Amino acid sequence: MSHTGDYPSKVKIVDVGPRDGLQNEKQALEASDKIALINQLAEAGLQVIESGSFVNPKWVPQMASSEEVFAGLTRKSGVTYSALTPNLKGFERAVQAGADEVAVFAAASEGFSQKNINCSIAESLERFAPVMEAAKAASIPVRGYISCVVGCPVEGRIAPQQVSTVARELLAMGCYEISLGDTIGVATAADCETLIATLGKDIGVEKLAVHFHDTYGQALANILRSLQMGVRVVDSSVAGLGGCPYAKGATGNVATEDVVYMLNGLGIEHGIDLEKLMAAGNAISARLGRKSQSRVAVALSAKEDG
Repeated sequence: MSHTGDYPSKVKIVDVGPRDGLQNEKQALEASDKIALINQLAEAGLQVIESGSFVNPKWVPQMASSEEVFAGLTRKSGVTYSALTPNLKGFERAVQAGADEVAVFAAASEGFSQKNINCSIAESLERFAPVMEAAKAASIPVRGYISCVVGCPVEGRIAPQQVSTVARELLAMGCYEISLGDTIGVATAADCETLIATLGKDIGVEKLAVHFHDTYGQALANILRSLQMGVRVVDSSVAGLGGCPYAKGATGNVATEDVVYMLNGLGIEHGIDLEKLMAAGNAISARLGRKSQSRVAVALSAKEDG
């Protein structure tokens, strides 16, 4: 039975595992491992895959092979291979490498912005101005990320109005979509309701995506509430890869497998083959020397072994 009355009939999943996930893993992987993962995700039906980050390798050594990764992909038509680009130099490298889309990121918290990228929110947005101009000239879509949308390791609670201010700036600069990141995973369903209601009023819910970390085990509940509020784009990470290097004790992004299982139960269309997705997650987890962080993958794999 379908419950689509209260939910969108279709949801787009953005898999951030190969970038946000692997970037925050202590163990660096070969480019070939990342290429295999991205190709498997595309085969599983993911239409948007965050495939690398063109930041200074000094800061994020795990992403030093992004050029090599993009060059080695077996590109599937209809799939968007995106990259994170913090500045113009990063943007130029991403275009050279063949990224279909880029993302820029700002924080909703001044304290986190200073600690994470050593500048104020306003300064971080100024740095993106040349990126936005270059992207417009090259007809490359730009997605905007906002981190710490509910809570911050430096400042504590963040007011929805602060998030709204940053979101409006990013949209005004030319971002087509804003991904709301609960970086330390403290949000509850009630927080999501308040945040999305505020942003829905200010900028429209159709421009929003959600990006939850599962630190407190609330990610699926938060996604469910966001879907009920009209959000149709969800970021998740295959096998639950990655934590946040700047937030102590934070576990990784919500696992894509767990989100897909939930969407299946709701009869919401997403275009992803759960078996193939699990195989991709289990393979990359094995490369990292551990089992998948996805509850669904662990449960279903145990059933198959049993």
